Amino acid sequence: MTLIDTHAHLCDEKFDDDRIDVIARAHEAGVTKIISMGDTMAASAQVVQDAEEYPALYAAVGIHPESACVLTDEMRRQLLTWAQHPKVVAIGEIGLDYYWEKDASRRALQRDLLAAQLDLAREAGLPVCIHDREAHGDTLAMLRAEGAGLTGVLHCYSGSLEMARELWKMGWYIGIDGPLTYKNAAKLPDIVREAPADKLLVETDCPYLAPVPLRGKRNEPACVTHIVAKIAEIRGEAFEEVARYTTENAQRLYPKL
Repeated sequence: MTLIDTHAHLCDEKFDDDRIDVIARAHEAGVTKIISMGDTMAASAQVVQDAEEYPALYAAVGIHPESACVLTDEMRRQLLTWAQHPKVVAIGEIGLDYYWEKDASRRALQRDLLAAQLDLAREAGLPVCIHDREAHGDTLAMLRAEGAGLTGVLHCYSGSLEMARELWKMGWYIGIDGPLTYKNAAKLPDIVREAPADKLLVETDCPYLAPVPLRGKRNEPACVTHIVAKIAEIRGEAFEEVARYTTENAQRLYPKL
């Protein structure tokens, strides 16, 4: 049995003291591959370097909406160059975040950046990892309008069941994280219960969102086993079955794995 943590931030400074031990613990837990996400140009450079250093690590490159800016020609060229790397599997983490950003002009900048990076992903021939926080309507509208020829995942899914159904029809995946294990998971268990087995991915978003029973502590890729166990419980499936199809899904979405 193998697992893939499809969304981690192992370049975060919280892992600076024990990154190699964190990767070793993941391997012991059956997590053989980890996708480490870039969220700025500097972080994207770092995750590519880390992927070269650690066999278990793969990388995604992109600019997170919290760091929204005008995508210059130089930045675009650099992202496309990284995209050609054999261990860069996606353009991400990109998207919209209206939770932190209330200013209309800054939100417009986020949308412009997302459109530019979706176009870049299409040119690069890579899938995308989408961050969507309290921007569900605009995110879905943009994927419909700007996402032709693309596929990807809505990371740490927080939208409605109705939105999820639309995404599944479009061929998109949803990523499931620690919040599924929380008492206030709200609609997420129902979404997981209804989800097609071939449209679910498991991820930690570490060092954030540690699952129960580790909530409040630093999260790490080994903890993805708790997500798999909760999905299995909700769907009435064996742990091994969820591990099998979520791993197959990750390999289908990210062929470079």
